[in-house]
Amino acid sequence: MWGDRRYHSLDHELKKEYGGKVYKLSLSSFCTCPNRDGNKGSGGCIFCSEGGSGDFAQAPSLDVAEQLRAARRLVESKLGSDPAGYIAYFQSFSNTYGDPERLRELFMAAMDEPEVRILSIATRPDCLPPEIMELLGELAGRKPVWVELGLQTADDKVGRFINRCYDREVFEEAVRKLGDAGIGVVVHVIVGLPFEGPEETKATIRYLAKFRSSGLHIDGIKLHLMHVLSGTELGRLYERGEAHLHEYSLEEYADLIVDLLELIPGDVVIHRMTGDAPRRLLVAPLWSTDKKRVLNTIARRLRERATWQGRLA
Repeated sequence: MWGDRRYHSLDHELKKEYGGKVYKLSLSSFCTCPNRDGNKGSGGCIFCSEGGSGDFAQAPSLDVAEQLRAARRLVESKLGSDPAGYIAYFQSFSNTYGDPERLRELFMAAMDEPEVRILSIATRPDCLPPEIMELLGELAGRKPVWVELGLQTADDKVGRFINRCYDREVFEEAVRKLGDAGIGVVVHVIVGLPFEGPEETKATIRYLAKFRSSGLHIDGIKLHLMHVLSGTELGRLYERGEAHLHEYSLEEYADLIVDLLELIPGDVVIHRMTGDAPRRLLVAPLWSTDKKRVLNTIARRLRERATWQGRLA
């Protein structure tokens, strides 16, 4: 069903659609976040670095055309074959939090690149006012558009602890608006948040899996490992022993990811099963720096358990 994998990977979906490997180019839109500038809160989510969770995005001093060229050079230096195209990924901070006309110029500049197949925009669900929705609809008329929403957890109490500054109802309304506009929705979930163990994370996945019964739908999920980074509020709490984290070993994490995959409907695309963190900032868990090992361990556990995505959905 999904090539040689037991889950519906983004790589499989893109190869099926475009006939080859499609690479992501991380870009900056120069936006900030309403949870940093005082509109909704200050300091951002407690795990978020000064780079706004976009530490691998190109420098915001460059314009979009220059960012694309720089990102392509970086990717192409590692390629073993010619790509079938690129995803222009506006990653850091909240990329719909700004002047719509300025954002139109940035996003259009990215989409004007012939080899950009998809525009992917990371943002918050409370940053989708009518004028932004109109812009997204306009963009989606040219090329596929994904909006990536950082839910992280379905538990609003944990959401308040991590300083998320919106509740589930805001998220659900954002998913509804995007779905009505024909825009792809990718949801970010963090595994290992404060006060959350395996059962709490499963509850978030079950919450998302039940969306169909309420007329909602998500197209993809990103499962992120909780990284503790220096210079963040979570990093300071961790140093004081006040982070309330369930610290997984690699094997425990792989088993939990398999549990989560079993709960996710098979038509939902899995965009990520771990995450990247700058080594210079990473405090814990240190085993996460070997991403290939993490992914291989998850694949091995899927085989050993003879299971697959959606088995329990």
